[in-house]
Amino acid sequence: MSNDVGTLYVVATPIGNLEDMTHRAVRILSEVELIAAEDTRVSRKLLHHYGISTRLTACHEHNERNKTRNLLRFLQQGKCIALISDAGTPLISDPGFRLVRSAIENGIRVIPVPGACAAIAALSSAGLPTDSFSFEGFAPAKKGARAKFFEERKHETRTLIFYEASHRIVASIGDMAAIFGPTRKAVIARELTKKFETIRYATLGGLCAEVASQDAKHLRGEFVVLVEGSRANAVPGTLDGEAKRIVQILLRQLSTKQAAALAAEITGVRKHELYRFALSAKDT
Repeated sequence: MSNDVGTLYVVATPIGNLEDMTHRAVRILSEVELIAAEDTRVSRKLLHHYGISTRLTACHEHNERNKTRNLLRFLQQGKCIALISDAGTPLISDPGFRLVRSAIENGIRVIPVPGACAAIAALSSAGLPTDSFSFEGFAPAKKGARAKFFEERKHETRTLIFYEASHRIVASIGDMAAIFGPTRKAVIARELTKKFETIRYATLGGLCAEVASQDAKHLRGEFVVLVEGSRANAVPGTLDGEAKRIVQILLRQLSTKQAAALAAEITGVRKHELYRFALSAKDT
């Protein structure tokens, strides 16, 4: 493969099961002049399995800023590069954004070679709404920042998709149950496509109890957590009967503004919708 200007291929690789490697991905990785890999040690095993001898270079979160300049020069010389991550589709909670953006800005063609993606694989088997969803990646590691992160997404009506590491899954599910509410439907997908793949369907409260009781060997691997979107305010301007009842009770003792603010804390419904209802309730 050589042209006046090279091409950057963004190539998805298996997330566990090597049978998920596409024929096209194998061909592209065999034909390009260079493969930019997140971890060359991991990628070398994959390439060996498919008999691919293309030269590897590391491109990860710690060196991507500096490495991009050299890779662009390589592309501008008419040579082609394939970008891969350790598993799945590059850039989805993985390095590569700077390289792809710089290639586009410099007039270099970027071609996706689609394949496995843990978030989409989990979503397709979760039984949660798929017409509208939001991929949120990894939540912050520190408890305070993580709680704020979830709080900001508490009223999101789309299905939420998170990645989580094994050593934080118990704390993370616990925070979700506390902030989103224990009755919210959720799914945990672990080790997708691998030998010990498990997919659990329950409420956040149920999943919280389940992961807290698991021993360490059942909490190994990579996790995808999917959470049902908020239904309390899925249709703007409509409130369920319980939210209305709470507002009406509070209005007996509190001002409209105070009743709406306290009802928002109790129900999780947005304050401005409760305030609007409180105004109409007070008038009648």
